[in-house]
Amino acid sequence: MKEKILNHKKNGFAMLFLIILLYAAGIGCVILGANMSDNGGGALAVLLLVVGCIWIAIGWVPLMGLKVLKPQEALVLTLFGNYIGTLKEEGFYYVNPFCSSVNPAAKTRLNQSGDVDGGTGKPLMISYGQASISGDGANRKISLKIMTLNNSRQKINDCLGNPVEIGIAVMWRVVDTAKAVFNVDNYKEYLSLQCDSALRDIVRIYPYDVAPNVDTTGDGLADEGSLRGSSEVVASRIRNEIQQKVADAGLEILEARITYLAYAPEIAAVMLQRQQASAIVDARKMIVDGAVGMVELALERLNEKHTVELDEERKAAMVSNLLVVLCGNHDAQPVVNSGSLY
Repeated sequence: MKEKILNHKKNGFAMLFLIILLYAAGIGCVILGANMSDNGGGALAVLLLVVGCIWIAIGWVPLMGLKVLKPQEALVLTLFGNYIGTLKEEGFYYVNPFCSSVNPAAKTRLNQSGDVDGGTGKPLMISYGQASISGDGANRKISLKIMTLNNSRQKINDCLGNPVEIGIAVMWRVVDTAKAVFNVDNYKEYLSLQCDSALRDIVRIYPYDVAPNVDTTGDGLADEGSLRGSSEVVASRIRNEIQQKVADAGLEILEARITYLAYAPEIAAVMLQRQQASAIVDARKMIVDGAVGMVELALERLNEKHTVELDEERKAAMVSNLLVVLCGNHDAQPVVNSGSLY
């Protein structure tokens, strides 16, 4: 389905003025025909009465062709089931009064999206998935604004099998109204489902944290990609995945961002202990490396200055004492040796 833009219908004010004039003429015909019939006007009076009454009865039909569009709104029009075009620019239009506007997603409200609701403010009635159905279906206009879909948190297993909870926010807009209306049943529900599917497909490629021997790029080489450390790359891949899936629905995905990321509650405590243990090991390693360097420096200084001559046994005892002092968790308690060195 190819979108057709109607730009030659901005004659709403002229048609409204003409319809008002015709209504005035119809009322005038009724009044004139009544006066003529009282004066024996004959067939002309009857004709004027009939024409005036018919116009007053059906003259409201052309008013149905008046359409008002605000900025960043569109109206998809069909005539007896045939797609005739889309009104996209703001203005006051007049179209065939028998045209009907089509928007199968008019009743659907996505979570935290800027949908056009006509200012009714009616509450949502039914909710399922990420889409909700409201009681207002009168507004058939399609919003062309940038809208935000904030999907709820999902529990997904990462590439190591650890369950994580993740949520994303997707900025999107309609770029092809004909595809959005005719290619899918409900483009808002379709978008929500494709966001969930794309999120699961990408998250399963990455570990939550950096893990060895994990290939996240598909080049056959292990890398350091992770959900926590490569959030920009993950969000970009999610956006591209969603865009591929919704291109046939006439939607453009502008951006996708991770809004929430954490281990699932059932393993969060264990993973926290694991992270704490890893941090403790790394800290201890740094302390030991520094202590060994300080011991080496002390021995080198003593040897250069010839402050004291130490045999190998005394050096080993000194190294042991220094390492205990430098690597201990508590302050060292000094012991004064009042005897001889040997």
